[in-house]
Amino acid sequence: MKKKFWLFTLLAALMLIVAACNADSDTSSEKPDTSKEGSTDSTDDGKEEAGEQEVIKIGVLASLTGALESYGKQTRQGFELGLEYATDGTMEVAGKKIEVVFEDTETKPEVAVQKATKLLEEDKVDFIVGSSSSGDTLAVLPLAEEYEKIMIVEPAVADSITGSEFNPFIFRTARNSSQDAVAGAAAIAGPGVKIATFAPDYSFGWDGIAAFKKAAEALGAEIVEEQYADPAATDFTSNLQKVIEAKPDYMFVVWAGANSPWNQISDLKMQEKGIKISTGAPDIPALSIMEPLVGMEGFSVYYHTLPDNEVNDWLVKEHKERFNGEVPDLFTPGGMSAAIAIVEALKKSEGDADGNKLIKLMEGMSFDTPKGTMTFREEDHQALQPMYSIKLEKQDGVPYPVPVLIRELSADETKPPINN
Repeated sequence: MKKKFWLFTLLAALMLIVAACNADSDTSSEKPDTSKEGSTDSTDDGKEEAGEQEVIKIGVLASLTGALESYGKQTRQGFELGLEYATDGTMEVAGKKIEVVFEDTETKPEVAVQKATKLLEEDKVDFIVGSSSSGDTLAVLPLAEEYEKIMIVEPAVADSITGSEFNPFIFRTARNSSQDAVAGAAAIAGPGVKIATFAPDYSFGWDGIAAFKKAAEALGAEIVEEQYADPAATDFTSNLQKVIEAKPDYMFVVWAGANSPWNQISDLKMQEKGIKISTGAPDIPALSIMEPLVGMEGFSVYYHTLPDNEVNDWLVKEHKERFNGEVPDLFTPGGMSAAIAIVEALKKSEGDADGNKLIKLMEGMSFDTPKGTMTFREEDHQALQPMYSIKLEKQDGVPYPVPVLIRELSADETKPPINN
């Protein structure tokens, strides 16, 4: 009798459990699926919960700490100002609210991939922007194609980004290394001009000189000497002496980093020997160590007094007001240009952030930036843009040599070869 009662009790308990589970299942089926929602409670297509405004989310990768922190800071400030400018202060486009998530790559490719994956998986961003380092950017490019999201590359310059590693979801507002080289050649090369080159002995130097040499020779110049130096060296005398012996009209320098050759170029009195020095004008902190090169002619990607347009006027004014009188630096306009490009693309698509649809709308798209008009070239999505032929001069009240405009180099003059 006890055994039968125990079995009856067990059976009744099981029936109650099954009934409770069925009730839970019925209740859950009536609730919306939120398992894929991002940090702002938005669904995969960027739509908010019922009754709330739809959102466009943008993830920005930048070196916000470490060696390239200043580059990341400039990009961030420019991007935020660019969104404000392009949306007339509303932070909305096509009736949708714009939200931005910034992530620090620490200038480490593996961290860049982790942060980009987080932006795509957890934050559900519609666009990716970045990064300060070409290494970080190259590591992230495949994710843009995998997730079918538009990635605006800014300010990374490696040719391979829009070359051998290109995929159709990549658009670049930053200039590339070949554009630098073409601009450098356009600034000084011509029929009968003799040029020597000086660069660090690794891929950055080799690629930069190869592109410059091709562009300079196409303009009729002759490359009479090529010198590649150990970037960690403290004495470049032997390299520079060989340049002096070649008796060029110009020495074109490709260099990056604090261990620069400028003081030794001055000590050897190369300019007094009739050899004009030419290079790209860097950001403001690096200009402060270029005192020995006052008088040199070269090119600039950007200096705040060089462009003459309403967008740059707005940028300079607003930047000074918001950042304690500081002027925008080398990569600030690039961040602004990336933001403007996204807003203009969304205007064309009426707010549709679908990557596949945007590709066709953005190919050939022109838009106004602090540097003037940029155009995404259809073949490789590289933004064609003006550059500047400049001369470094001392100016009263400015504690570094100032790039002074010789002439603007048009987007057509500085367009790089298509390498993809």
